[in-house]
Amino acid sequence: MQQPLVLVPTELERGFIAPVLTAACGVAIRIELVGFGPVVAAARTAGLLAESRPERALLVGIAGRYADHLEIGRAYVFERVACHGVGAGSGAAFVPAETLGWRQWPAAADGATAAIGDEVPCASRLVPAMARAGLLLSACSAAAGADDVRSRLRLHPEAVAEDMEGFAVAAACRLAGVPLDVVRGISNTAGDRDTARWQVEAACRAAADLAAVLLGGRP
Repeated sequence: MQQPLVLVPTELERGFIAPVLTAACGVAIRIELVGFGPVVAAARTAGLLAESRPERALLVGIAGRYADHLEIGRAYVFERVACHGVGAGSGAAFVPAETLGWRQWPAAADGATAAIGDEVPCASRLVPAMARAGLLLSACSAAAGADDVRSRLRLHPEAVAEDMEGFAVAAACRLAGVPLDVVRGISNTAGDRDTARWQVEAACRAAADLAAVLLGGRP
């Protein structure tokens, strides 16, 4: 069986995550950049999966929270990821693709591939209850303020945090038949663009520690 594949969006995140994760697991872990944003992340993930054929994959990085019960500087494993931005219209008039009757990928006639709508389940291994979170919303652009957050929650009321790569990576993994866990450290409140208040390093280190648990390393 091939080793797990750890995917990290940016060099900034990888700089904090890689040393912690490698030390915690005690073995060489394959950690690859997946790129910033959904388009490159989907393409890069598909290429890496075809090349390495891993037994499983983990997406590890940072996210902004919608829900106050997610603590900044802590990490969570998300059970589902949803897509925001593919559909029709914009702002308050935006309608998601699946609501319009368009699935992003059809189910295979032989049942080998499940359909992909606007939401994809993730593997979510056994982790402490406090580290489990529900729906992660992936958007093409980060929320710029409270109005963006409200608009997104109107369509996805169960979302508790947002990122930009989760859905893209989950879709690529689903098409390849590779289980995926999405681990995100909460660096900020979504809509807060003042990076001076963000806790990127703490969020990355927390995400690395939680990913190590999923990989069987020490907490």
